[in-house]
Amino acid sequence: MTNQIADNIDTVKAQIKACAKQAGRDENNIELLAVSKTKPVSDIVLAYEAGHRNFGENYVQEGVDKITELKHLPDIIWHFIGPLQSNKTRLVAENFDWMHSVDRYKIAKRLNDQRPAFAAPLNICVQINIDEEETKTGILPQNLMPMLAQLTSLSKLRVRGLMAIPKSTKVPSEQIASLRKMQTLFEAAKQSYPEFDTLSIGMSNDLASAITCGSTMVRVGTAIFGARD
Repeated sequence: MTNQIADNIDTVKAQIKACAKQAGRDENNIELLAVSKTKPVSDIVLAYEAGHRNFGENYVQEGVDKITELKHLPDIIWHFIGPLQSNKTRLVAENFDWMHSVDRYKIAKRLNDQRPAFAAPLNICVQINIDEEETKTGILPQNLMPMLAQLTSLSKLRVRGLMAIPKSTKVPSEQIASLRKMQTLFEAAKQSYPEFDTLSIGMSNDLASAITCGSTMVRVGTAIFGARD
């Protein structure tokens, strides 16, 4: 029996390689994050057996249940990529390796305070509402530098960079317009925080545009695991 998920990962990686070549970039500087939300543990195991290690979850309890069930695979890197309520921060702080969607200092402070002493610092990205959409979470671009200044005091967090979910459009020129704003913001922030290495932008429908605009981590679900139920 063929491993369809393994084949899908190979297909997405080939797409990343082609997009990187077209953009004049090194494909090795672009991480594939397999978004496994709503998918069973058995699918994650198939991806793991294909050599994949980075998995993204949107729902706290679902993610924690999967992390617990797969404790015997210690080299999986778990990313939380969804919105987070204050009453769920402890579960993320205690179980995940990355948190992509920090949009309030209050959330960051709770994650820091609840991160176990024995654990490595929690990798975080600050979520930007790059198109200033009222329905989206994330901080406005002009609030980024003040936010980063606040985060420097939190020793159990490691601020890796920025994340965004731009407005939904299938028009490449419109995708590029939003994603270029993220790239500019990221490069400006790196002037003050040279350790920044992560620009988490790009999903299945805007993968090529995101890679053109400097993405270092693309978040792909359906193209790997199939349509969600």
